Amino acid sequence: MRIGELAEATGTTPRALRHYERQGLITSTRTANGYRDYDAGTAVRVRNIRRLLAAGLTLDDVLVFLPCLDGDVTAGPASATALKVARDRLAVLDARIAAQTELRNRLAAVLREAGAEVS
Repeated sequence: MRIGELAEATGTTPRALRHYERQGLITSTRTANGYRDYDAGTAVRVRNIRRLLAAGLTLDDVLVFLPCLDGDVTAGPASATALKVARDRLAVLDARIAAQTELRNRLAAVLREAGAEVS
């Protein structure tokens, strides 16, 4: 299938698909006129990539899941490596949330000192 067809089938964009390909997550062959041609199974892989990204992982994180991206990534038990990647990403997110909460609290304090309402 062509890139537009794959994008439509997976709810993504051709630009994202080209990016996934540059990152080594998906592959294509080239037709005689230079168009990308994807195997039908690539749609499963792209849906899994999008599922992992939606869960908060990065493309670098998703690379760890390459061996299982062509099947149901949620069906089998998670590997120790996959669990470590997920835990590490969760720790990063928790740290970012804590930092943002601290900044919000500081800004709210400044607004209160200025006599402004804080929502």
